[in-house]
Amino acid sequence: MIAIERSKALRQQVYQALRKIILRGDLASGERIVETRLAQQLQVSRTPVREAIGQLQREKLIVSNPNGGFRVATFSVEDAIQLYDCRIALEQLSVAGACEFANSQQLEQLQKYVLSAEKFVKSQLSKSDSLELLELDYKFHHLIAESSTNKWLLTLLEQVFDKMALLRIQTTKHNPQVLEIRLEHRQIYKAIADNDPNLAKQKIKEHLIASKARVVQEIEIIKSTESPTS
Repeated sequence: MIAIERSKALRQQVYQALRKIILRGDLASGERIVETRLAQQLQVSRTPVREAIGQLQREKLIVSNPNGGFRVATFSVEDAIQLYDCRIALEQLSVAGACEFANSQQLEQLQKYVLSAEKFVKSQLSKSDSLELLELDYKFHHLIAESSTNKWLLTLLEQVFDKMALLRIQTTKHNPQVLEIRLEHRQIYKAIADNDPNLAKQKIKEHLIASKARVVQEIEIIKSTESPTS
């Protein structure tokens, strides 16, 4: 029993480590997954690495190559549009729930995330700044979902958030300015704090539509620069 528990713990640790490597952009979108290199990097055998790859493939963060092997997923314009459409639908429900159920501690923490994001000067965003803003963006939206008290909604959004994190890494790597959460997050927070579900739904919808437009435009730019000219 002890050996089984240790094995499970190791598999989970390797999965979490590989997931973090991908979602932080240390393995770029489209980059080939090399089991032996990852095993050496994580100082484990190839078996838990292979199992972690399988789990991340089921989560659509890793995809198989036609000629064999695996690579980090790359999202298309269609993928981006569909992911954002899911968020627009789900997060309107999320903010409405937060308006009704968010407690004072959760509201205070949402405000802290807004203030932390507002400290960044847009013209000076670096790669590390973008990563920090991405983390603040995730925490802000995740806490709103938690505040809704709808556990099934939170589960669905968490599945979308992982894909969104990889999508945002894919785009902010080329253009850190594509991420704009400061003013938009403040408007959403204020609507929740004022217990105004209609305004909260309007503001989060506007925020996600604007974000979708920026991300789609950036993917199109990346695609045009990578494609050979005819």
